[in-house]
Amino acid sequence: MEVVITALGPDSTGLADPIIHHVTGRGARINEIQMYDHDEEQLFAMLCRIDLESAEYEPMIDAMRQIGDHTKLSIRVWSPDRNIAKPRIALCGTFVEHTPRAVLEAARSGEINADVTVLISNRKKLAPLADQFGIPFEMIGDKAGSADDREMVHVMDRYDVDYVVLARYMRILPAATCWQFAGGRILNLHHGLLPGFPGFRPYHDAYNARMLTFGATCHFIIPELDAGNQTVNQRTFSVAPGTPLDSVISRGERENEPACLVEGVRRVVDREVQLRFHRVVARRGSHR
Repeated sequence: MEVVITALGPDSTGLADPIIHHVTGRGARINEIQMYDHDEEQLFAMLCRIDLESAEYEPMIDAMRQIGDHTKLSIRVWSPDRNIAKPRIALCGTFVEHTPRAVLEAARSGEINADVTVLISNRKKLAPLADQFGIPFEMIGDKAGSADDREMVHVMDRYDVDYVVLARYMRILPAATCWQFAGGRILNLHHGLLPGFPGFRPYHDAYNARMLTFGATCHFIIPELDAGNQTVNQRTFSVAPGTPLDSVISRGERENEPACLVEGVRRVVDREVQLRFHRVVARRGSHR
């Protein structure tokens, strides 16, 4: 089975050694390894993707817990092949309702073969949406909307999620959060076509550039910004010359963005694509 191990904590010497030695000692094959050492933050982070016999999965979790206690690292062991009925999704949003609603409806209909187990937000606006679909709502923001990133991680651990879906969640995840769920576990919906229109106002930027085609991008989140191409799905729509910006935004938010995100999540949940060395690759033999 495929297993992803992530480790994060205060930087020191020899932190990777006990992890790698234990992994190889159990006969696992290492397919990918990345390490990050940020001197300014004195932070160590590591990702290790391995092939492991399924009978060794639970013992590996116990062993990594002990290594984490010894090294003071936060170590997570996760597998997309773990024995659960459906993958578990943490859905995150802020104000816009159309995109998280689309994911919830697709999960309910079976188009997305996963369970949305929690809706997380830094604002209260989406609480009624969670109630409507009968899932827990976890508020992690203060009165100004600033997010408690550590609490967000605790919530995702408490609900034992496999994937994190940012459905117009209007906060930037810190590198520490990205590393703890690295390896293709965090998906984001950007309301513009990447790489051409990044930033917080891609509709406005594209409109000011006299574009007649607008779009959205579903992509994996990785710790390093602008590190490469992590696009899972893109969807576009065209408008007639002279179409008001408000009409463009409304069509994009109501129609294009939800469809783009749902298809992107489906591709990941169905394991048609995966993230390897910060690049999206198709899994062999996967097709719809």
